[in-house]
Amino acid sequence: MVEFEVKGKVWKFGDDVSTDAIISGKYKFKTLNMKELAQHAMETLNPNFAKKVNFGDLIVAGKNFGCGSSREQAPRVLKELGISAIIAASFARIFFRNAINVGLPVVECEKAAKEINEKDIVEINLEKGLIKNLTQNKVYKFNPIPTFLLNILKVGGLVEYLKQYGGYEV
Repeated sequence: MVEFEVKGKVWKFGDDVSTDAIISGKYKFKTLNMKELAQHAMETLNPNFAKKVNFGDLIVAGKNFGCGSSREQAPRVLKELGISAIIAASFARIFFRNAINVGLPVVECEKAAKEINEKDIVEINLEKGLIKNLTQNKVYKFNPIPTFLLNILKVGGLVEYLKQYGGYEV
């Protein structure tokens, strides 16, 4: 079995990144087109983010990432841009579950979130619970994502899982 790994360049953000900072409501109510919305992702925190992010890049952030409203568009626009995973010290619970539901891996590891720098190259093994900072030559452990959530992530999200398997068993 091929292990579930992601690897990419890091974009770093701080604590309390809200869903409104990820994708402002002023755009969300104008369109549901994820490609259009994604062009405004993180613009209040980094105006060049959407233009410069590359497929496979990762976000590393502090505490309470995804706080605020329960808008599912927040993880969806990050996935649309090509973000392969998010590492944070902690996540707002609704964001965490919305991310899993749309097929965007999210990992809680406070030490990694503090020590990883912007532009570092990081590899995450979601099944083993390992983060490797290839730039700094450091390894971090996190609680592996439970198998039933990994199964959802592997197929691209909850909707795809239900399409493929017709149900859901914990």
